[in-house]
Amino acid sequence: MTKEKAQARREHLARMRAEQQRKERRAAFLMWGVGGLVILALVGVVGYYIVHDRSQKSLADVKTYDYKGSEHTFDKVTYSETPPVGGKHNYLWQQCGVYDKPIHNEHGVHALEHGAVWITYQPNLPAAEVAKLKTVASSDYMLLSPYPGLPGKIVLSSWNHQLTVNSADDPRIAEYIKKYKNNATYTPEFGAACDGENSVQTTADDPLPPTPSAQPSPSAMPSAAPSAQPSAAPAPSPSAS
Repeated sequence: MTKEKAQARREHLARMRAEQQRKERRAAFLMWGVGGLVILALVGVVGYYIVHDRSQKSLADVKTYDYKGSEHTFDKVTYSETPPVGGKHNYLWQQCGVYDKPIHNEHGVHALEHGAVWITYQPNLPAAEVAKLKTVASSDYMLLSPYPGLPGKIVLSSWNHQLTVNSADDPRIAEYIKKYKNNATYTPEFGAACDGENSVQTTADDPLPPTPSAQPSPSAMPSAAPSAQPSAAPAPSPSAS
């Protein structure tokens, strides 16, 4: 009986050890399983926010065009796009800054040719939204003005490129400016000033410069005679050409 009891005790201990080992394996499996699920969840959340952030800042909706530069005229121009993104334009360019009234397309397009980003907004855009846009447009090579008949709430235009957004908080605004403002790849007259002797600060309430009897040479072009100051004009320091 003693041998039988000893054998039974050994078998009982072996079963206990085996059961303990099974419990430990289950605990380890649960720990690693739960940990793995947590890691996967974290990776998924981080991945979602990265993809979401990139999609929010994507410039895939930017429309592109193919206008050549250096086509100047003193005549009124009918443009295909609203606002225009290129084409013939006035010999004088709009001085970059913030305007509370609409400006002439012909002057605005010339500023685009020099590398400006022109932000236009519907005249009924809430004042809080306009204030945010004024902050955005307070740097060099930026134009801001209301635009009657605008096809969207806010439109960003640069030479041969245009993006429509619905809010001044849209993160694509900053991305657009970073990519297209005064960029040598997209600017026909890269390095040209956005202010200076042949710039104007007029609004659409003022007449375009009169057409001269003969096309002027650059030295004979009329100097700017501004009749309206930008409401918050920046102090750009471009390299004039």
